[in-house]
Amino acid sequence: MRTVRVVSAMMLAALAAAPARAQERAPAGETPAQRDARMAWWRAARFGLFIHWGAYAVPAGVHDGQRTGSTGEWIMNAEHIPIAEYEQYARRFDPVKFDADAWVRAAQDAGMKYIVITSKHHEGFSMFGTKLSPYNIVDYTPFRRDPLKELAAAARRQGMKLGFYYSIADWHHPDAQAPNYPEYNSPQKVNPNFHRYVETYLKPQLGELVTGYDPAILWFDGDWIDDWTDADAHEVYDYVRRLKPGIVVNNRVGKGRNGMAGFSGPNGLGDFGTPEQEVPAQGLPGVDWESCVTMNDTWGYKSFDDDWKDTRSLLRMLVDVASKGGNLLLNVGPKADGTIPSESLARLREMGAWLRANGASIYGSSASPFPEQPAWGRFTRSGHTLYAHVFDWPKDGVLRLPQLETPPARAYLLDGGTPVTALHGADGVVLTLPRVPPSTIDAVVVLEGVTRLADH
Repeated sequence: MRTVRVVSAMMLAALAAAPARAQERAPAGETPAQRDARMAWWRAARFGLFIHWGAYAVPAGVHDGQRTGSTGEWIMNAEHIPIAEYEQYARRFDPVKFDADAWVRAAQDAGMKYIVITSKHHEGFSMFGTKLSPYNIVDYTPFRRDPLKELAAAARRQGMKLGFYYSIADWHHPDAQAPNYPEYNSPQKVNPNFHRYVETYLKPQLGELVTGYDPAILWFDGDWIDDWTDADAHEVYDYVRRLKPGIVVNNRVGKGRNGMAGFSGPNGLGDFGTPEQEVPAQGLPGVDWESCVTMNDTWGYKSFDDDWKDTRSLLRMLVDVASKGGNLLLNVGPKADGTIPSESLARLREMGAWLRANGASIYGSSASPFPEQPAWGRFTRSGHTLYAHVFDWPKDGVLRLPQLETPPARAYLLDGGTPVTALHGADGVVLTLPRVPPSTIDAVVVLEGVTRLADH
């Protein structure tokens, strides 16, 4: 039996303008309205580029002739490489083909709205000209340039938001995890000088990044280490928000909040959740969230990882994330010479081509208003407009929408504008589609003026 829920235009407009985030609360000193204003660009963006780049690009997954079983950026820990030996990889790091403008253009051409790049990963090597240690790309390598400064300038020129990943864990610093060799990541060991590392190194480096490079996002990681405490988390979150009140900070600044564990919204422990290598089946209702995903199996460059996801899978993942109210942060791992693998660039170009025709169904959209995902695809929404993302184009040209009680005011294909007939049927609305879809990956049907939805 089916019951009808009539949703007034006023109610739909309110829902579209202010998605429910019941679990969230604004940090001290910030009203909900102020938080909404701060998060508005991030919520509308939906799609960003993650870049994992560091000294680990030099071994590219191979140490002493042996291929690592870990991801590329974890090779120092996985292969038990002593610090002095690992430093030689950093000494050889010379990305002479790095072109900041080309990287930003690649993200723009892919339809991405922001970039997040590693400023310091767990290996402890700084990818910017920090004054806190000579172990950085400017002072320690033949490159002698600051790629983050160049990327920040390129992003400003091209109107791209830029953010920095920063690891709380540090396998190189003597006051952090360095003494844990050969198991840098040992959960059983603590460092009595860790607080000194936080106060004299971690926080000052964050200060350098925020004041010197003006990032839109700080994306923390490494929060699982035993030395990191809730007090540290609150202190650092408040510190960076004082430096730049408008900055957006992920939840991994909080102790043990890697991914989604314990995430309850921006309670001083970050502004958005970070499920890793997955899209939550039901999304994460009530909070802002972003799935971070690799194109193959590694984050940092690994020369022999050829397990690439195809463009169809990546695009449908983006649509799936948007249909559940989240963002997708898609990773590339550049090589040691400063180039992004051609396999990654090809997929970015193909995604961008689809988004140029269909981006209105993604950017600024809200989650589907329906509790269940349709078998043929997904829904996104913008105000009174629904977007039906048809993954599986019906062979008979008929698409039945029991989710709608009455036909929309207008229906058409987003790519090309071809009109679509929408009629009231025995069970909801019936669309008559063209024989050939504009895309075999995802053909989007625009349904304007939707005011009556049906519950089951």
